[in-house]
Amino acid sequence: MTTQPTYVTVGTGPVSIDDVVAVARNGAQVRIDDAAVEQMAASRARVEALAEDPTPVYGISTGFGALASRHIPKEMREQLQVSLVRSHAAGSGAEVDEEVVRAMMLLRLSTLCTGRTGVRPVVAQTYADALNAGITPVVREYGSLGCSGDLAPLAHCALALLGEGECRVKGGAPVASRSALDDAGIAPLTLLEKEGLALINGTDGMLGMLCLAIHDLRAAAKVADIATAMTLEGLTGSISVFDADLQELRPHPGQAASAANVRAVAAHSPILAAATEAFAQSHVQDAYSVRCSPQVSGGFRDTIDYTAQVAGRELASAVDNPVVTIDGRVASNGNFHGAPVAYALDFLAIVAADEASISERRTDRLLDEARNRRLTPFLAHDVGVDSGLMIAQYTQAGIVGEMKRDAAPASADSIPSSAMQEDHVSMGWAAGKKLRRSVDGLQRVLAVEALAAARAIDMRDEDPAPGTAAARDVLRETVPGPGTDRFLSPDIEASVALVKSGAYVATVEQAVGALR
Repeated sequence: MTTQPTYVTVGTGPVSIDDVVAVARNGAQVRIDDAAVEQMAASRARVEALAEDPTPVYGISTGFGALASRHIPKEMREQLQVSLVRSHAAGSGAEVDEEVVRAMMLLRLSTLCTGRTGVRPVVAQTYADALNAGITPVVREYGSLGCSGDLAPLAHCALALLGEGECRVKGGAPVASRSALDDAGIAPLTLLEKEGLALINGTDGMLGMLCLAIHDLRAAAKVADIATAMTLEGLTGSISVFDADLQELRPHPGQAASAANVRAVAAHSPILAAATEAFAQSHVQDAYSVRCSPQVSGGFRDTIDYTAQVAGRELASAVDNPVVTIDGRVASNGNFHGAPVAYALDFLAIVAADEASISERRTDRLLDEARNRRLTPFLAHDVGVDSGLMIAQYTQAGIVGEMKRDAAPASADSIPSSAMQEDHVSMGWAAGKKLRRSVDGLQRVLAVEALAAARAIDMRDEDPAPGTAAARDVLRETVPGPGTDRFLSPDIEASVALVKSGAYVATVEQAVGALR
């Protein structure tokens, strides 16, 4: 498992995916680099100079969006910024997960620290202080179209730092934001020219969801290979199709990595050694769901790597409109459009659904007496009295069905808004929401496969490989082996916990070495 940092420095360069996970999920503290403070102060001086200019400048002395044609007098500009935040905090629905909100705040802080947004250093420091105090604004799930940034979600975050709205402190019950700030010794923000706009005009929500998903799917890719190796043993299949020279004939890097992992986890298997001669006499080939797993899991891995490149570019970006350029111009732009991130989110939902689909097919094969090679129907103990794992496959099938529906792209949709000024939007926030469901679904489907494969291994006469035995044994710490039917849901949830915690991967790697 990757060691997460205990603190993250913002401002010396882009934060990483691991940094996002550390702050969003694991409570790492945030520090702002001194050089970033200097950059913010320099660009703020430029904004303040333009604020004195009688010529209207968008975001500094004008309204916003379709109302950008109105020049706002200086005495009303503080109210302009506060009104922007209040009016845009228009979310509805269930609360967004705390880790997504924390990721969003960190990424907005990262952009502020580039010095390209024109905010005062105190604005960035307030975001850092809130993160470090565990203050998480209450954000609602509906409100972002993924263009002009994740407006409503980011506005809810900004509103809390003004001392308005609600937040949670370290996972506690909702409290008034002003109370939470006071208890933490954080002064509520007073916004000046451009600062309200700079706090809401970014792709940080969808990017945060992308970073968290990439982290989780990378781990799931290893679990998929472990589960495949376990199923291979449970079905007494052929390991030779995973040989390295066969993968080299089609040199996709993810395919090679996946096949190498299966070989490592299933290496030195007495079950497979005993089955080799029998397999040659009675079977020509394994089914696609087993034989082609490196091709599917490899494509899954390569897609994750591609989306990590997209995330890396976005993490290195300063997304705002207008921006203060390095040469001092304040320039309008379209960098807030979430299309690149939205496409990546949708792409991952597609491959996650397919990875879950092939896992479900392997599980079904383990449970079918016509295809599981001399095991009982549904791996039941007393056939006819016991149902075994029959309904665990139903659970998988229900999840996979939902994941296939969530694989339909959000980014192919667009609904015009803001009186046709914002006439093409990315729907990246929606793409992120459905991907989060798909990540959870994939983890659960793989957990059921591991549960079924472990039972199949236990029903064989020979011992398993050291790698598969390690996965089976960590499951057996909480889930008993084959026997009469019992309450099945806790067994499934125990396996899910081993997937999500990284315990399957960590235990197997202790037995066979690092997986790719």
